[in-house]
Amino acid sequence: MQDTADAIKGFVIASALIGCVIGGSLSGFISKSLGRKNGLIIAAVAFFLSAIGAWNPEAFNVFGTLPVYSFVVYRIIGGIGVGIASMISPMYIAEIAPAKSRGKLVSLNQFAIIFGMLVIYFVNYFIAKQGNEQWLIEEGWRWMFFSGAIPAGIFLILLFFVPETPRYLVMKGKDEKALQVLKKISGNDNASAILKEIKETIHEKSAPWLSYGFFVIFIGIMLSVFQQFVGINVVLYYAGNIFRNMGSSTDSSLLQTIIVGIVNLTFTVVAILTVDRFGRKPLMIIGSIGMAVSMFALGMTFFLGQSGGELTKGEGLAALIFMLVYTAAFAMSWGPVCWVLLAEIFPNSIRGAMSIAVAAQWIANWIISLTFPMMNDNVWLTEKFNHGFSYWIYGLMGIISAVFMWKLVPETKGKTLEEMEKLWKK
Repeated sequence: MQDTADAIKGFVIASALIGCVIGGSLSGFISKSLGRKNGLIIAAVAFFLSAIGAWNPEAFNVFGTLPVYSFVVYRIIGGIGVGIASMISPMYIAEIAPAKSRGKLVSLNQFAIIFGMLVIYFVNYFIAKQGNEQWLIEEGWRWMFFSGAIPAGIFLILLFFVPETPRYLVMKGKDEKALQVLKKISGNDNASAILKEIKETIHEKSAPWLSYGFFVIFIGIMLSVFQQFVGINVVLYYAGNIFRNMGSSTDSSLLQTIIVGIVNLTFTVVAILTVDRFGRKPLMIIGSIGMAVSMFALGMTFFLGQSGGELTKGEGLAALIFMLVYTAAFAMSWGPVCWVLLAEIFPNSIRGAMSIAVAAQWIANWIISLTFPMMNDNVWLTEKFNHGFSYWIYGLMGIISAVFMWKLVPETKGKTLEEMEKLWKK
C-alpha cells in the first residue's frame, strides 16, 4: 500500500512533465504555423490557467473528475506551457537579438530560468512562514501555486507589447513589417542589409534527419538523457523533502532550498564566463566527476546515518555540503553547457532533429521525477540503505556520463557549423 502511495505521489509531482513532453513536441509546429510571439502567448495562458487551477482544483474542476485528477490536469496544462516555452523562448531571443549580443542573450535564458526558480524558493519560504505545519498541509501549498499566476499574468500582458521576429515575418512574406522591426532593433542603417541576409538564409535546404547517420542524433539524445539521469531535478524538485529526511523542519528545509538555488545561480554564471575559454568537453567531464563524487558521498552519509531515524547535526551539515557541491558541479557543466552542445552539434540542414533531443530530455526528466519517490520512500530500500540508494544510482550515472563525454562527444569550441558538418560527414 505504501509503495502504491509513493508511486501516486511521484506521478502527481511528475505530471507536469507529461505536459512538457506534449508541449515540446508541439512547439515546432506552433512556432512555424502560428508564430514565435503567438507561441509564447499560448505558453503564458497555459501558465496562468495552471496556477489558478492547481490553487483550487475543487472550485475549477470542469473535468467531472475527482479533485486530485483535476489538479493533475492543471499541472499537465502548465507543463504544456513549459514545453512550448523551452523551445520557443531561445528561438525568439536568437531571432530578435542583434547579432553582436545574440550569444550572450541566448545564454542568459538559462540564467533567467534559474533566477526564477530562486525567486520561487523565496516566495515558498515566506508563504510557509505564514502558518504552522498543519496550515501548510491544508492551505499553504495552494498559495504556493497561486503565486505563479502573478508572473504568468505579467508575462502575458507584456507579450502584447513585443514584436514578432523578423525571420518569421519574412517566412510569411511580410517583408515591410520585418523591416520595421529590424529598424527598431538594429537601426535604420543596418536594417535593409539584415533583411536581405534573412531572405537569403530563409531558403536554406532541409535534409533528412539521418543525412549524417544516426550517430549525431544518438549523441544529442544521450546528452539530453544524461543531463537528467545525473539526478539534478531530484535536487531541484525534491530539495525540501531531502532536507526533511536529514531532520530539518519545514522552515529550515525551505531555507536550505534557497541556498541550493543561490549556488545553482552563481555557478551558472561561472559556466557562461568559462565555456568559450576552457571548452565544452573539459567542463562537462569535470562536472560529471564532481557530481558523481558528491552523490556517492551524499548516499553514504544517509547510509551511515542513524538507521530509520534522522541524521545528526554533523551528518546533516555534511549532507548539505555534498548537495551544494553537486549543484555547483552541475550548474557549471551539464546545466548550461549541455544546451550549448545541443545547439552546436546539429548541422544547419538537420537543425530540426534537435526537437528529438529536447523531447528525450523531458521524457528522461519525467522518468527521474517519477522514480525518485519510489526509491527514496520504499520501505525495503529505506531499511537496507536509509535513503542512500537513489543517490548512488545518480552517482553511477555521473561516472557513465563522464566516460560518454570523454569517448564519444567531439569538442565544438571554436568550430564553425560548417566544420561540424564535415566532422559528421567523416
